[in-house]
Amino acid sequence: MFLTPARFAVSLAAIAIAAVALAGGCADTPASGGGSSGSVVVGSQGRQVSVGDEMHQQILAAGGSYDNPELQAYVNSVGQRLVKSSDEPDDTFTFTVIDSPDINAFATPGGFIYVNRGLLAYLDSEAELAGVLSHEIGHITANHSARQQTASITNKVIATTAYILTGSGELADASNMYGTELVRGYGREHELEADGLGAKYMYHAGYDPDALLEVIGVLKDQEQFQRVKAKSTGKPVGSYHGLYATHPRNDQRLQTVIRTAGDLTSGETRVDDPEVPGEFRRHIEGLVWGPSVKGERDDNRFYHNKLGFTFEHPPGWEVNSSAQQIVASAPDGSASLTLTIRRRDAGSTPKAVVESLAAGNLNDGAALEQAELQGFTGTSGTGAGEKRLAAIDFGSLTYVFSGTAGNGGAGDFSAIDPQLLAAIQSFRGMHPQERQTGPGYYIHYIQVPRGATMASLAASVRIPDAEAQLRLLNGLYPRGEPRTGDWIKMIR
Repeated sequence: MFLTPARFAVSLAAIAIAAVALAGGCADTPASGGGSSGSVVVGSQGRQVSVGDEMHQQILAAGGSYDNPELQAYVNSVGQRLVKSSDEPDDTFTFTVIDSPDINAFATPGGFIYVNRGLLAYLDSEAELAGVLSHEIGHITANHSARQQTASITNKVIATTAYILTGSGELADASNMYGTELVRGYGREHELEADGLGAKYMYHAGYDPDALLEVIGVLKDQEQFQRVKAKSTGKPVGSYHGLYATHPRNDQRLQTVIRTAGDLTSGETRVDDPEVPGEFRRHIEGLVWGPSVKGERDDNRFYHNKLGFTFEHPPGWEVNSSAQQIVASAPDGSASLTLTIRRRDAGSTPKAVVESLAAGNLNDGAALEQAELQGFTGTSGTGAGEKRLAAIDFGSLTYVFSGTAGNGGAGDFSAIDPQLLAAIQSFRGMHPQERQTGPGYYIHYIQVPRGATMASLAASVRIPDAEAQLRLLNGLYPRGEPRTGDWIKMIR
């Protein structure tokens, strides 16, 4: 797994249990050579595909894939070419570009491989893309997730998927992933094995295995940049790609593992390089850089940009927001739902909050667990005073709902309560693509004008750390200047 950072309507606990359940049987892997000395892995291929497919469907349903069919098809074609050169050429692999700015690629059980558009932006060739995909294929053919002796990889997949589907770093933090260290990966030995397998698959597919070194160099440059930024904030910075302590160009063991693939003597004629000049650049031209620009929003949902939450209301309802409360109400006055926000009390629970608000007995009490959030709901009172109450913990705050029928509760509560409950149950964190409201930034290629420097080119780019970002995008970090006439990536 190149980088870290993860969620879905299926509970995280259920996914974790399913992943652990894969340890129900044993099997050898062709990539690890079979035998019994460390190459025996656990898991059922059928169960792995089932779990991986379930996660994949959740990602697609949440709009996690990048909306560019041509780019998706291009990445898939490169991936499938590598699969045919792998140790599992007849297995089914699925390749998907994720609409996320994070510099990340990862694999889930059953042959599902994901690469973020954020990583694609920093690659320079199809061979480097092949390096990313072949490395992840290597993790799968060697069955590294099943060979791990801890649940760290399960947590990694859960946390990565959680972040994709909710945009909540706090949820991912709970899985010991996002926002802590950038990558732990599978450990150095498994990373090296995936590098070696990936390089072999690249060689047999016609790509130069040295491109994999360039990919890892991209990641190490990002790490160096983050370290420079961290000096001013005091935040710790994790290490990329299996905790390589040095730059890949200085890591002799890594270079030996990768370049061994280039010395393969199978007696067969090496396949010609499949890359079409200019094709990679054509597919990356216009790629979104930074936050998603989908702007996907449902007309029947209320979105709070600052706090990052949303909930669905019945069609036609009006929502009015103030500093004190948010009120959703039916146009005919037949019902209303009021949301207030308070700081979360670490010594309390959502159930205790609801019980404290109930006037008299609390009826029909039930836990709320949508979007992996903890909450509680129930009804209170009788007749005209009956209310639907709920409390949901999200981040450092508790969101308290109170729903009534008609003005002052004089309406038919039993008729309107299902709508009130549905609105409460729809509360969740905003998806990443729901957050972006601006025009966004895109990758565009230009040929370097005579006399231009990275500093002069960055002067027209209106983003933080513009010169550093352009250097990272073009493999010129931390110093170096482009040559006149070279194609380079700009951000506009």
